[in-house]
Amino acid sequence: MGTISNDPPATLIQDLKITTQNVSLIFPSRKTERKKSMFLSNIDKVLNFPVETVHFFPSHEDFPPHVAAEKLKTALSELLVPYDFLAGRLRSNPETGRLEIDCNSAGIGFAVASSDYALDDVGDLVYPNPAFGQLICKSVDSLEQDDQPLCIVQVTSFKCGGFAMGVVTNHVTFDGLSFKIFLDNLAAVTAGKPLAVTPCNDRLLLAARSPPCVTFPHRELDKFHDSNPPVIDATSEALDFKVFRLTSDDIASLKEKAKASAIGSHVSDARITGFNVVTALVWHCKALSWDNKESNLDRVSTLLYAVNIRPRLIPPLPMSYTGNAVLTAYARATCKEIDEAPFSRLVELVTEGAKRMTDEYARSAIDWGDIYQGFPNGEFLVSSWWKLGFDEVEYPWGRPKYSCPVVFQRKDIILFFPDIDDNNGVNVLVSLPSKEMSKFKTLFHKYLA
Repeated sequence: MGTISNDPPATLIQDLKITTQNVSLIFPSRKTERKKSMFLSNIDKVLNFPVETVHFFPSHEDFPPHVAAEKLKTALSELLVPYDFLAGRLRSNPETGRLEIDCNSAGIGFAVASSDYALDDVGDLVYPNPAFGQLICKSVDSLEQDDQPLCIVQVTSFKCGGFAMGVVTNHVTFDGLSFKIFLDNLAAVTAGKPLAVTPCNDRLLLAARSPPCVTFPHRELDKFHDSNPPVIDATSEALDFKVFRLTSDDIASLKEKAKASAIGSHVSDARITGFNVVTALVWHCKALSWDNKESNLDRVSTLLYAVNIRPRLIPPLPMSYTGNAVLTAYARATCKEIDEAPFSRLVELVTEGAKRMTDEYARSAIDWGDIYQGFPNGEFLVSSWWKLGFDEVEYPWGRPKYSCPVVFQRKDIILFFPDIDDNNGVNVLVSLPSKEMSKFKTLFHKYLA
């Protein structure tokens, strides 16, 4: 049960030999009503960093890369009307100092490039090849730093006729769910169809209350101890990197393991989901692999993961809400409990994090961000791309062969990716120092045995 990709695939290409043909700006296809600015919620404003995704497409006789690129370019121009904020620029409000989007129709970036390789030469698309970063246009060189677009799309053609669509967006613009809707709308407009979903751009729906009222301790949040802390923790520590692949059968076995040990407990079968059991397994392995010889079992381990609050608010937030509508849930336990508790107890602790996220809890967390400058705080964060469905988007040239974010190795973030062959399987991406990775690997296999 469970396999590990210990080393990069033998065919891993580290230089995709990319040539950029053109970089331009795309503007809204027609004038939009000029808004002074777009308010950003307390969730949005701490996410001022880029998110990079790559979507790979096999060759299609009717849609060679240059045709697909032109269709995407036209469709993006159309989309910048309902998504007018995407063509804007980040700025600090001169009166309040608060981060916001100046909806000035300054445009998004669009790049056309080519690779000297065929798509099959790239090898295993699931393995997070750092070279995938070459499929992303990170900036428009003709623009000043404070005038960079909030979104840049790069279409890179391969020798075989396939292509990759690399997209970088500032995280203030979308969360994973709203970006999926954006891709659905992009695919629809590219095919000459109306929008699949009309976006809801009203970020004031997640504004803090006045006055703000924090009614919970929010152990998942910590105040900044620096006026301008880095979002990405730059560490010089050498990290090993491995991909742990769990098949749908592995996940079914984990669910049965949880059910078998749940007799007499408070965890219901409805809570024993694929995400919850995989997260519980990863928490067990990560917490107990901590490299600390002294009193390791007394240490408290805090797991973090994102929860979609759209359906949890009263009234519910529209599912079409474009901004960031996820908050951080947490689970805490001593390493002794994590080591000795039945698997169902770990799953129960994971589920309690999401169960805690009521309307009042979410509103309290948003209000917390009005009073303090802070960020989620825990031992590690599970960032799940598993069920977002980017590879289910139907473009005129078909679904992507695979879609994934460009990965940066961090020991405090463990990523869940979908599998390219097994729809219900998952790839768990882990970066740890060598000694901790060895422990993690041993615990992973032992728990699945």
